Amino acid sequence: MSDKTRRVHIQNLCLCLGGTQILKDFSASFTDGINAVCGPNGSGKTSLLRVLKGLVKASSGTIVVDGQDLSRSTSARLARIGLVFQDADVQAVGESVEKDIEFGPANLGWSREKTESVTNRVIEILGMEEYRKKRPQVLSGGEKRCLAIAGVLAMESRIILMDEPFANLDLASVQKVLSAIVQLKAQGICVVIVSHETDKFLSLADNVVVMDRGQCIYCGSAKESLDALRTHGVHVADLPLEKMNWLSAESLS
Repeated sequence: MSDKTRRVHIQNLCLCLGGTQILKDFSASFTDGINAVCGPNGSGKTSLLRVLKGLVKASSGTIVVDGQDLSRSTSARLARIGLVFQDADVQAVGESVEKDIEFGPANLGWSREKTESVTNRVIEILGMEEYRKKRPQVLSGGEKRCLAIAGVLAMESRIILMDEPFANLDLASVQKVLSAIVQLKAQGICVVIVSHETDKFLSLADNVVVMDRGQCIYCGSAKESLDALRTHGVHVADLPLEKMNWLSAESLS
């Protein structure tokens, strides 16, 4: 486990849906910085995110957020934890990038002055100034994902969950999303990324969780995670760890 601040601690989390056990005694921790959650299809990765966010109620177990036991308070988790869905289009509601980012804070009842201030800060952090006036519908895949991240960040979430943020993106779009994630890390945000595309970001991860059949198989450093990933059905490129990062031109050579 990293020595970074532990934001989320999960103990013996279980989830049963329709008589099927999705999560079984799942225990792991997520730190400040970039947390990777990897595992084969059907291992419960997306279900874990939905439980953490508060969209699905766990059958049992403990969820501690910033030292507070929020296991039974889904409303508190809904307010404090942001979730970026795989389909970024479903999160775009504004007529422009700027208006879309303002939507969440405005619905929280914040003043116009605070909403504009937060929107400007988020646009600056994520490098979105050049397309702040564009309609979300005309953005590239990577820009749409960044917009979804911006909308969550604007509501002052210190924990952001991302479900397959690199899915169906080209190189330029992946790099745009990775740059945004690195900026979140610099702001002290806890980012939890569910992805099977380890070659695109694993070297950036401060903490890696490997899942299989609803359980946590491994929780620790990226360097020590490779054997667990390969053993439990996650494709890992035959590359040195430092090259598993699409932000680096060297990694793509």
